[in-house]
Amino acid sequence: MILDQKQTAVAYRCPDCGSIVRSVVGIFSLSADMIRLKCPCGGSALELVYTKDKKIRITVPCLVCPSPHSYLVSSEAFFMRESFNLACTYTGLDLFFSGTESEVERAVAEAEAELIELAGEDALEALTQAKGEESLTDPQVLEVIMYVVKELEDEGNIHCGCEDGGEYELQLGDESVFVVCKKCGREYEVNSNSVAAAQAFLEADEITLT
Repeated sequence: MILDQKQTAVAYRCPDCGSIVRSVVGIFSLSADMIRLKCPCGGSALELVYTKDKKIRITVPCLVCPSPHSYLVSSEAFFMRESFNLACTYTGLDLFFSGTESEVERAVAEAEAELIELAGEDALEALTQAKGEESLTDPQVLEVIMYVVKELEDEGNIHCGCEDGGEYELQLGDESVFVVCKKCGREYEVNSNSVAAAQAFLEADEITLT
């Protein structure tokens, strides 16, 4: 299906407040200048630029990485597909959604479900609450930590005192996140006072709770 009048819906998730930011982009408005779609919270913006060779450069904020990702796509892919998503090259999490409004909504819902599966609803709720509380960890840092912990748990690379495997949850401190086993009570502390600390945690192959 070709979108009427070469218009497409776009959406991305703001890494600062967690909101989904949506708009509709037309080829004529895009070719006139760069379009910057800002989140109402002021913490992030999506940039779209129509290049001289009729391609579209998309710069989108990332939930995990400290810097935005930049992609160069054809105008056909951008305007003529019912669904077109772009993912973080490091984690594989979808960051940018475009296509028909219904397909964008579907893709956003699927991405939301994936985040809940990775992090858990309680952790996502804590992430949202952390936005307005200076004592809690930076939301972007928490996203990284939640992602790594879920990956390590799925791979069986979290170790504690439970012979049949532990049951793990995240607890938030002032400058740390604690991975805690609900069965044996052992814990592992992750420094969460900077994006650099979280990026270092991305390199962890396994963790042992003590």
